Amino acid sequence: QVQLVESGGGLVQAGASLTLSCAASGRTFSSYAIGWFRQAPGKAREFVASITWSGDSTYYSDSVKGVKGRFAISRDNAKNTVYLQMNSLKPEDTAIYYCAATLMAVADEEDDYDYWGQGTQVTVSS
Repeated sequence: QVQLVESGGGLVQAGASLTLSCAASGRTFSSYAIGWFRQAPGKAREFVASITWSGDSTYYSDSVKGVKGRFAISRDNAKNTVYLQMNSLKPEDTAIYYCAATLMAVADEEDDYDYWGQGTQVTVSS
């Protein structure tokens, strides 16, 4: 079993950067691919990015406009932590950001993930 705790959210101005962290407990963390999702007020939760268990491959949403090139996902298995570096933040990036774990190699659907964190709020003011 894996427990996930997100941190690093906050209130920032447009154009700023934030790095979210997803800290995991459990000896098998390095076996799991980790994904980041986000949910804006009144909207469905959507996939943002994921990284394979080894960190060799990363995936970014095609539908979340502007994520590619602004966001970067990485992991440090020695620290049981996955990061989401977010640059040039925009007001439309405002959402609760969740990390989740899956044994699938590649997954961009909520139902593919087995464990979820509680989320961290990111608010970007214009």
